[in-house]
Amino acid sequence: MRILLAEDDASIAAAVRSALQQGGHAVDHVTDGASADNALRDHDYDLLVLDLGLPQIDGSEVLSRARKRGANLPVLVVTAREGLKERVRVLDLGADDYLLKPFALAEFEARVRALLRRRASHGAPEFRIGRLRLDIPGHRAWIGESPLDLTAREFGLIEALATRADKVTSRAQLVEALCNWDEDLTDNGLDIALHRLRKKLQGSGTNVRTIRGLGYLLEETADA
Repeated sequence: MRILLAEDDASIAAAVRSALQQGGHAVDHVTDGASADNALRDHDYDLLVLDLGLPQIDGSEVLSRARKRGANLPVLVVTAREGLKERVRVLDLGADDYLLKPFALAEFEARVRALLRRRASHGAPEFRIGRLRLDIPGHRAWIGESPLDLTAREFGLIEALATRADKVTSRAQLVEALCNWDEDLTDNGLDIALHRLRKKLQGSGTNVRTIRGLGYLLEETADA
């Protein structure tokens, strides 16, 4: 999944970004509120990790603007601002969770998993299509009861397709879901990853169908 990290403390940002990337997520990092606001306008994210004490525009204002625009992505606020009134204020603005600095990375990762699980599953414990089962936050996949071995890129592809399972996903959306701002994915690299994913999905009752000129669709097949 693609995550926006808005944090101006370099050491915290480095640790959090590393933990998220090791979890298989694409992470875009900004250090001020104006950049966070612009990123949320220009890109689709699955989660926002938001520090309140950002320069230029306060994190509270970034959150308020995003909700007023109708953005429904989950928001995990990480801040040094203590107090019940402050937590209530931020939650009322639209934050989904609130973590006080300093925090243990293990707790941070658990809260991220919980928020992403709710977003990915829409209340269901896992995503299913054909004989394919996905635990998206846990980065696990099965065909029936047999584990499906996927690389990080392959899982990123099927995750992007699964979270848009009712609509066509364009090549640009796949590239955006797989890459950080500072990484490139060539057309050839995307085609290779799609080819390998399709081979691994054989026998799952699931296929990635090409919709010429539009993109790709994850669909159930007749052998499900």
